[in-house]
Amino acid sequence: MQPVNKHATKEACALLTYLYQTAGNKIITGQHTQTVPMEERSHIHEITGRYPKLQGFELLSYSSNINYEDASEECLTEVQNNRNTVETALQWARSTGGIVSFCFHWFSPIGGSDKSFYTIHTDFDPSRVLIDGTPERTAFYRDLDVIAIELRRFQKENIPILWRPFHEADGDWFWWGSKGHAVGRELYKLMFDYFVNVQQLDHLLWVWNSPVKEGYPGDDYIDVISRDIYLEPHTVTDYQKEYEELVANTSRNKVAALAEVGVIPDIDMLEQSRLPWAYYMTWSGEFCLTEEHNNLEALQKMYASDYAVSMK
Repeated sequence: MQPVNKHATKEACALLTYLYQTAGNKIITGQHTQTVPMEERSHIHEITGRYPKLQGFELLSYSSNINYEDASEECLTEVQNNRNTVETALQWARSTGGIVSFCFHWFSPIGGSDKSFYTIHTDFDPSRVLIDGTPERTAFYRDLDVIAIELRRFQKENIPILWRPFHEADGDWFWWGSKGHAVGRELYKLMFDYFVNVQQLDHLLWVWNSPVKEGYPGDDYIDVISRDIYLEPHTVTDYQKEYEELVANTSRNKVAALAEVGVIPDIDMLEQSRLPWAYYMTWSGEFCLTEEHNNLEALQKMYASDYAVSMK
């Protein structure tokens, strides 16, 4: 299977092929982090003796319109903790050869206060990005230019990225989902066209992150279908119901992933069912560092399994 970007780098092509080869035969272990020390990664190694193969990183501190004057301590701490994400990810990828995934809690391009990636903290109207000549559209592309500079650093080092923009577009809690599924879909397509055809970021694999049929941009724009799922703590599952819903509402032609989970999938169930999830990524903080959502035995079982792809 070839990436939807016809000019994709050989490394991006190889990564997509690897995802297809893995799905249904194994599952790639993944962990998100939001700090430079990557405490989650160290914790997993301490408990299991292994490291995740995939590492998720965050670009929120690279937002152009962070309102420092009107931000809570929690917001300022999160921004500070995320500084130097790009350098951290580059160093990690160079030293391990692992898989890099990026998401972007994008502070609204205009207006807003505090954590303005949340709809509740901004009056930014994403539907106006779709109208030529609006301030919203101008700011949208200004921010894309800033992010393109950072993403290009990976292309220069031949490092492919699982790029997951506009995540959780099925909800209205982030500004990009606040005006409905059609608007979120069109924002994604604008970014895709600009990054692929103008910025020529050919090392990105495009990860769609919504299980809603009305929002799906179409197979021509998507390399990986995915969704974020937060179940009751300690649920034992292979996410079969969620998989069937995802492929029914997006595409059966694309490789699937658990882009964010609170609860680690049960590796024994997965090995039995062979559900073709290519990878999963546990969210950061308490989802990994405590037993609030996953007990240590579940973590140990995952990383000890031959069905799970991890690193020494």
